Amino acid sequence: MVKELSIKKVITPIDFSKNADFIAKSAVYIAGAFKASLTFVFVVQNFEDYSGFFVPEMNMPNLERDLHVGAENKMDSFYEAYVQPCKEAGITSFHHKVLVGDVAEQIAGFALAEKGDLIVMGTHGYKGLEKVMFGSVADKVVKSAHCPVTTINPYTCCK
Repeated sequence: MVKELSIKKVITPIDFSKNADFIAKSAVYIAGAFKASLTFVFVVQNFEDYSGFFVPEMNMPNLERDLHVGAENKMDSFYEAYVQPCKEAGITSFHHKVLVGDVAEQIAGFALAEKGDLIVMGTHGYKGLEKVMFGSVADKVVKSAHCPVTTINPYTCCK
């Protein structure tokens, strides 16, 4: 017997790139179709990942705090732009969260902790050397998430 897929909570990572609006609109559409809740998340990469690089002398705790505050402000503005579209789509509840750490780990961990049913996220569509150098957050999330992940390549989708 196949277990029925029930989508009640959709998690959508946002990176504030030029494609973020398209990914957010797609997530609103999907969450609305399921009458699910929707949470936008942004992850501030922590500086521990760059410990092997030369970093100029600066006050790291202040810089990290400032980056987090800046991300919170940007997320607040981004979120506000989607309050009305979410209501119109019939989304049951709408939230946002800024996290700190490894991007893929934080996305998958947040979805697990929140008991998310679906992650809807964009890809950058890197190929070749770019993919080798930058890796793929989406690929890592797909491999580590406890729930289904829908990826949207904004360069191949119809806008």
